[in-house]
Amino acid sequence: MRRDNGRREHGFTLIEVLVAMVIMIGGVIVVANAWSGNFSRVKSARINNVAATLLERKMTEIEHEYYEKTVDDVKEEDGGDFGPMYPGYSWEMKSQPFEMPDLSGALVAQDGGADQTLITIMKSTAEFFKQSVKEVSVTVKYRSKKGNEIKHTVTTFLVDYTKELPMPGL
Repeated sequence: MRRDNGRREHGFTLIEVLVAMVIMIGGVIVVANAWSGNFSRVKSARINNVAATLLERKMTEIEHEYYEKTVDDVKEEDGGDFGPMYPGYSWEMKSQPFEMPDLSGALVAQDGGADQTLITIMKSTAEFFKQSVKEVSVTVKYRSKKGNEIKHTVTTFLVDYTKELPMPGL
């Protein structure tokens, strides 16, 4: 910048200052967006981590509750929440008899087929599993204040080891 008397003064022009401010504001906006995205990912990770921990805890409680009991003692449905320490989190448990797939069709399709004794054994084994094994699914739900719901489910099998496997003809 030059003045009328020929001396140079050191400093920035208004245009240079405005350009610098626009660049700085652009950088602040980029950093703010990155921070906002990271914050929501951290919050989501925390919610999922708490849900996974509560799911593991609840599954362990259910396995302990029915340890050395018959599958007839297992409730069909149960549920509840985790108290004031975990607001927004709830759980539900559903059980059903284990359904073994019918393998007799695959046995008959083999070379030479399957004899009636093998088919009878397969059917009695399937019936045994239906009576002595329960499929138990536990779901932990998180409902946010906005109404969004996140579900995590795990399934296990509870076995009644006191039942004997019937073998017809033996």
